[in-house]
Amino acid sequence: MTALPPPSAKKLGLVIDLDTCVGCQACVTACKGWNDQGYGAPLSDMDAYGSAPCGTFLNRVHSYEVQPEAAAPQIINFPRSCLHCDNAPCVTVCPTGASYKRAEDGIVLVNESACIGCGLCAWACPYGARELDAEAGVMKKCTLCVDRIYNDNLAEEDRVPACVRTCPTGARHFGDLGDPESAVSRLVAERGGYDLMPEMETKPVNKYLPPRKKGAVEASPLAPLLDVQATGFAGWLDRLLEKF
Repeated sequence: MTALPPPSAKKLGLVIDLDTCVGCQACVTACKGWNDQGYGAPLSDMDAYGSAPCGTFLNRVHSYEVQPEAAAPQIINFPRSCLHCDNAPCVTVCPTGASYKRAEDGIVLVNESACIGCGLCAWACPYGARELDAEAGVMKKCTLCVDRIYNDNLAEEDRVPACVRTCPTGARHFGDLGDPESAVSRLVAERGGYDLMPEMETKPVNKYLPPRKKGAVEASPLAPLLDVQATGFAGWLDRLLEKF
């Protein structure tokens, strides 16, 4: 019997620079727009122009106010989407195998035809990166725009996730984090890129670059945090910032 080749060490993912993200929501809009066209069924929106709008988003940006000592308040903008973890708990708990991680590039995806919308993956994900599409009745998440990055019909510069292509400040970077010599890996090494909530041992592929220290902030940790939008993610950012 011929031995199977070892799985690819390729790990496609994002590196997000918290120093240059301005919270403009361009990545959110681009993600929603592209995936409304390319995901299959459009991402749902309910009561979009009413008093209680809600819908399905694969990428969100939260904003937090930081008050360092002896310095003016600062706003830290925190993009959040699937981190395509090496040890993805959403894959482990899925009862139908609908959630899976691709061996060839490390992208975590959902087979919607096998998804029963039970929500176990959302319960297991410590990053809140899974969303139930109420209209479709299935779980949805960031796909790293697999329909863009391998699309030969697109110009080469467009074969990146929609959020990366759209970001006006260059805060989002895409590449192979399994290659230590890739541009994204070098960026992580140079800037001290950080795993979100490493204590969860999910080994996320996506990395965050910390805000650069400025003026009085260098002498004072960026804490405490005041959660502007009451999103519940302040604890994540607190752990991220306390190291720098």
